[in-house]
Amino acid sequence: MQNDTKTHGLWETTAPAAPATKGLTGDVRTQVCIVGGGYTGNSAALHLAKKGIESVVLEAREIGFGGAGRNVGLVNAGMWVMPDELPNVLGEVHGARLLKLLGDAPAAVFEIVEAYRIDCQLQKHGTLHCAVGQAGLDELRQRETQWQARGAPVRLLSAEETARRVGSHAYTGSLLDLRAGTIQPLAYVRGLAGAALKEGAAIYTGSPALEVVADGARWRVRTPGGSVTADWVIMATDAYTQGPWEIIRREQVHLPYFNLATEPLPDPIRATLLPGNEGVWDTKEVLSSFRMDNRGRLIFGSVGALRGAGEVIHRSWALRALHKIFPQIGKVRFEAEWYGQIGMTDDNLPRFHAFAPNVIGISGYNGRGIAPGTVMGRTLAERIAGDLSDDDLPLPITTPADAKMRAIKEVFYEVGAQAAHLTDSRF
Repeated sequence: MQNDTKTHGLWETTAPAAPATKGLTGDVRTQVCIVGGGYTGNSAALHLAKKGIESVVLEAREIGFGGAGRNVGLVNAGMWVMPDELPNVLGEVHGARLLKLLGDAPAAVFEIVEAYRIDCQLQKHGTLHCAVGQAGLDELRQRETQWQARGAPVRLLSAEETARRVGSHAYTGSLLDLRAGTIQPLAYVRGLAGAALKEGAAIYTGSPALEVVADGARWRVRTPGGSVTADWVIMATDAYTQGPWEIIRREQVHLPYFNLATEPLPDPIRATLLPGNEGVWDTKEVLSSFRMDNRGRLIFGSVGALRGAGEVIHRSWALRALHKIFPQIGKVRFEAEWYGQIGMTDDNLPRFHAFAPNVIGISGYNGRGIAPGTVMGRTLAERIAGDLSDDDLPLPITTPADAKMRAIKEVFYEVGAQAAHLTDSRF
C-alpha cells in the first residue's frame, strides 16, 4: 500500500482487493459526510445506508490505510481498562453502557462478516490473555472475577491448560475469552467498505478533507478535486488525523507497534502452536502478541517502530523471544514486517466529541479498534438517525484537549521499547 512494505506487510499481500473506488471530482450533496475510511467510518456508512440515510465517505489515501490495515487482527471485547474501573472513570451510567456495548462488540463484527460473506480469515475461537509470572496471574484473576460478575464467558486457565492451548510452557496461566476471535484486519475493513457500497453508500479514496466550513445550516467539506455538502459530518480519522480538527490526533499519544510474520511453518511444528487458533497477548508492560494466519504463518508483535535502530533491535529480539516461547519452532525466517501507531488517550478509553453543531466523532480506541470501531460507527449512525439522543450515548460528550507532554511521551515509548528489547531475555 502506497509502495511501502513496512506499513501493511502481510495483510496487504494476502487481503482480497479493495472495492473499486475513485477520487472525488466536482461537488456532491448528501445527508452525511464521513471523513475517514477505517472501521468507524465504513461501519457508520453501512449502518446509515441500512437506515435509508445517504452518506459519502472521504478517505485521504486508501481504504484501511490507517490503523485498520496495520493491527494484529485480534477481535477483543472490552478495553485495556479493568471492567470495574470504567464506572469509576465514566460514571455508573456511561460505564455500564460502554461495558455492555464493547462486551458484545465482537459478535457485531462476526455478524457483519457472515451477513456480507466477507473473506477475512475469521476465527471465532476466542483469545488468550497470557500471564507472565505471579503478578500477571493475579491481574488475570481480577479480570476473570470482574467479567464473570457481568456474565461474560471468560475463565482462568491453569498453566498446564495454557501450555496445551498455546504450545508453550512460558506462561503461568491465561484468561480465555470466548467472545473474541481473530480476523485478517485489512481484508475485514475492505469487506466492510464493500458492504457499505452494496447498501448504497458512496466512497471516495485519494480524497483528503482539506477544510470543513459552514454553508448556511449545512457543512461543506472541501477536497483537492471537489467538495461534499452535508447536513452532518462524522470525523472518523482517529490516530492518523490530518487536516480539519487535528486536535483528534493531538489528544492522543502515539504508541508504535510492529508485527513480524514468519513463512508458513512446517505442518509438524504448526500442529503444536495454537491448535485451537486463538489469538494471544501477554501481561508484560512491553507486551507481545501472536496468532496464526490461515496459511500457518505465525504473526508475532510487540511495542516498537521498525525504523532506524529499532528495525534491527526489534527483529533480533523477536527471534530470541520466539525461540524462548516456542523452543520447538527451529529455524524461522520472517516473510513480512510492518508497523503502525496506536492512539492512546490519558485514561485508555475512547472519546465522543461534538466538534461543532452536527459534527461528531468517536476516537481513541487505544489499540482496540476492530470491534469498538465497528460498534461505535453503528452508534454514530444511530445518533444521526435519531435512534439515540445525546443522553443515550455510551460515552459522555467531551471537549478534546491536547495530551500533556505528548511529544516527549512518544519519543519515550519508541526509545524505551528499543531499550527494553535490546536487553530483554523475555522470561
